[in-house]
Amino acid sequence: MSNKIILASKSKVRKEILDKHNIFCEVKPSNVDEEIIKENLINELASSEIISKNLAELKANKVSLSQKDELVLGADSVIDLNGELISKPESREEALIILKKLNGKKHQLISSVCISRNGSMIWNYTDKAELTMKNFTDEDLKLYLSKIPDEALYAYNVYQIEGEGRNLFLNIKGDEDTIMGLPIFKIKEYLKNYQ
Repeated sequence: MSNKIILASKSKVRKEILDKHNIFCEVKPSNVDEEIIKENLINELASSEIISKNLAELKANKVSLSQKDELVLGADSVIDLNGELISKPESREEALIILKKLNGKKHQLISSVCISRNGSMIWNYTDKAELTMKNFTDEDLKLYLSKIPDEALYAYNVYQIEGEGRNLFLNIKGDEDTIMGLPIFKIKEYLKNYQ
């Protein structure tokens, strides 16, 4: 197994997942302007899955252009609520609006990963999880948000499945690592077979 990769993301959770699985990674964020790309893809009527895949590939390719012969891992996660793409909140007010939208409903969390080498994608994978949120009052949602530190709120979308966020859900179908942003078992499988 290739035991060293470059992670084209500043996500602490993704780095922690790789560390936990003994995959040594060097972090080199891609600094891709995701919002502009998302907007363009939405205008082209791209599905949430296509948007997630494209962003993961773009991040991996951009970083791998300057890392000769290295494997670069790009990742992206989005929430899809009945075809509507929901991005990470930019403020606490926005986080509350997102939680109100998801309140009492079923949505999909889509996580895409891409491995690139010398500026080209050599492997990719997309996984989905389905989450059903319980019904909460606005006060409950505000209380939940008050317990989430800023750094966590803006880094990992509006719920932290590994912490407080688990209590938001009635039902969770899917892999927890996928929900946290990295379908690690497929990545490990690929790296094990990579020569």
